Amino acid sequence: MAATTVVPGATRTRGRTASGGRERALWREWAGSLDRPLTSYYLLLSTAMMLIALGLVMVLSSTMVDSINETGSAFSVFQRQLVSAMVGLPLMLLAAQLPLGVFRVVGYPAMILSVALLLLTTFQGTEVNGAIRWLEIGGLVIQPSEPAKLAFALWGANILARKEELKELTEWRHLLIPLLPGCGLLTLLVLLGSDLSTSLVLLLVFLGLLWVVGAPGKLFVGMFGLVLGLAAIVIAIEPYRMTRITVFLDPGSDPSDAGYQSLHGLYALGTGGIFGVGIGASREKWGFLPFAESDFIFAIVGEEFGLIGTLLVLCLFGMLGYAGLRVAFRVKDSFSRLAAFAIVTWILGQSMINIAAVIGLVPVTGIPLPLVSYGGSSLIPTMIALGVLLAIARSEPQAQKALAARGPGWVERALSWLGLENFVASVQNRGGGAASERTTVSRAPREARRRDTKTTAKHKSGAVPAGDRPRRNRRR
Repeated sequence: MAATTVVPGATRTRGRTASGGRERALWREWAGSLDRPLTSYYLLLSTAMMLIALGLVMVLSSTMVDSINETGSAFSVFQRQLVSAMVGLPLMLLAAQLPLGVFRVVGYPAMILSVALLLLTTFQGTEVNGAIRWLEIGGLVIQPSEPAKLAFALWGANILARKEELKELTEWRHLLIPLLPGCGLLTLLVLLGSDLSTSLVLLLVFLGLLWVVGAPGKLFVGMFGLVLGLAAIVIAIEPYRMTRITVFLDPGSDPSDAGYQSLHGLYALGTGGIFGVGIGASREKWGFLPFAESDFIFAIVGEEFGLIGTLLVLCLFGMLGYAGLRVAFRVKDSFSRLAAFAIVTWILGQSMINIAAVIGLVPVTGIPLPLVSYGGSSLIPTMIALGVLLAIARSEPQAQKALAARGPGWVERALSWLGLENFVASVQNRGGGAASERTTVSRAPREARRRDTKTTAKHKSGAVPAGDRPRRNRRR
């Protein structure tokens, strides 16, 4: 019998090699899935739905105590948020199916309507906690500054896209006019309602648009310095804003008044630890942390879900930003690129400001966390903005081919049933949308065609040349 030699460690080496090969195969499969045509679309949709679901859960958890005290039901505030989500969801899905030319056309009236609502709020708005940000219309209380962000993003993207298509962005005045006056008007009207945080978000979108179109470094730095200077002036002229700056530097200097909210937000985060105290088990929501359902909902997430929960929220916003920037870099036309970047700048900028205020990196600003905080005025426009991002994701070259292979969507079918199949095409043309990718075969004039071309057409006197064939009426 032949002797068998066993090499020590050979089995383990082969096992490691096989395991490493499987890991590399799984990694290649996962990396390859990112190159699929509709990856951006599904990344945006799934991330948005997870953030909305998380927001509903956290609004329910953070408002149960106050809801019971005010109405006797633990679900009264949650029901209002749920209704806002149910209104925003079909609007988001509808926006995702519309052609991009619709958004180019909508930008102008949306901007005009936003200015009108902000003006009306300035004179007839409802004051809450010293700020005039809310307007009551037909029994509904809305915050006009929230939809103004979406209006400015679409309007600004369309303005710069048209100038870029006309090759007019070579001079600084074309970069700033009318974009700068429009942003300045919105910012001024928002500041009249004592809403500095929303003004900062609008200015962030303005700077983001300038950066995307390739504004010269000197102009961009000058505009950035102007924004910082205006913010410093606005802070200096309002005593309560100066107090927030002082308390931000030392929250313990006024623990029972100005620093109360910041300290209790930090208490909530510290109590949560690594894994949190459990969903619904927050202590700070029992009347200790002001505005736990809106401005400081991230603190409740940290208390109930711990460090793991806060990192999950950061990862979701990071994934949303990655998918949005992926769309912006993959699309071909200027408007899609600018609109996608403006919306990503708005959502990520606002979320970073909110989270930074909760963890003590910036002064308390009173701005909601997008898709998570309570408030229909913030939730619905943000969901519509995500619908615009989804529509832009569908316009990626590979995504267009994949969708064309599937056939017409439900919006096209609905318009066809209503006899409005040409409506979207006309709006697309007026809005400056991308031209159809169907190839056009040039035809020679009828007189230039060879009249001796052979044909199979029959006539009682013989074959009929192609140029002399009678046109047949296809309707029978």
